[in-house]
Amino acid sequence: MAKSSKGRMPRLEDVADIAGVSHQTVSRVVNNHPNVSKATREKVEAAIAELGYRRNTAARSLVTRRSQTIGVLASELSQYGPANTLLGVEQAARDAGYFVSIAALREVSRDAIADAVSHFMDQAVDGIAVLVPHSDTLLVLDDMQLSVPVVAVGSLGNNNVSGAMVDQRRGARLAVEHLIGQGHRQIGHVAGPPDWTDGAERAEGWREALSQAGLPDGLLVEGDWSAGSGYDIGRTLGAQRSATAVFVGNDQMALGLLRAFAEAGVRVPDDVSVVGFDDQPESAYFTPPLTTVRQDFEELGRRCMDIMLKEIEAGAAVSSIVVTPELVLRASTAPPAGAK
Repeated sequence: MAKSSKGRMPRLEDVADIAGVSHQTVSRVVNNHPNVSKATREKVEAAIAELGYRRNTAARSLVTRRSQTIGVLASELSQYGPANTLLGVEQAARDAGYFVSIAALREVSRDAIADAVSHFMDQAVDGIAVLVPHSDTLLVLDDMQLSVPVVAVGSLGNNNVSGAMVDQRRGARLAVEHLIGQGHRQIGHVAGPPDWTDGAERAEGWREALSQAGLPDGLLVEGDWSAGSGYDIGRTLGAQRSATAVFVGNDQMALGLLRAFAEAGVRVPDDVSVVGFDDQPESAYFTPPLTTVRQDFEELGRRCMDIMLKEIEAGAAVSSIVVTPELVLRASTAPPAGAK
């Protein structure tokens, strides 16, 4: 970092002098304010680079009475979906000039959630993003009556907690409607844990799609999101041959299912079609490549911070934003054997 001509670390006023603008304009550029012309922004950014200026976050906190820190409560970070939701939120927070403090829960319980949130409050965070779509989470947060904005990410909020969510039911319906459109009438579901909101919502989407097509519920088996549980379930389903298609609650369980089917001599998609959920990067390289539902985790993170900043800076009311998922077609689905 360069020092100013006075031998001290560069300040905002030094950047303003070199760029030939006011210090208020420099402040707007540093804080990504939209009301700055492209030419002015480029001049200020060039001056910042020349001086090696860095914003004094501690001084800014004294002025604004904010810590510039967002607490992120998370769980199941070994799974692709939660891990990438966390990355999306962290990136969006950093782009907005906020630090992130992460509390990863080893177990989801009322005490663990309450302890983590209390820790955030001790740190004087400006807001809390909750990446724990579990049935207990919002109940605990309601009981705590927090004084900072809270955004439940990936799942529905309620009257007291905002939500930046993916429409999980819509994603499940896309998957099942695709299978129905190919001619499948016996469509099973490997669901996530029912006390996890995402698992319950995807199971409801599966039921809704079957009902709307005039089809009865198929076989439903609950896993724990892991490839191991998908493998165990796949061994049972491979022996039963009770469905011509299976909608799986996430790609990790689908991976285990595909392995079990291959070992049992069940051909995918010739004998059974399989659809996953998440579109993790490896899904395109499964055998066969997996048809799945894509969630835009970066967009989810941006939407979370949009809500958070409006509540922090403008006192906006509790609100929810929905991100629409997308069906990604690959080679793991086909019409059932004998269908025209």
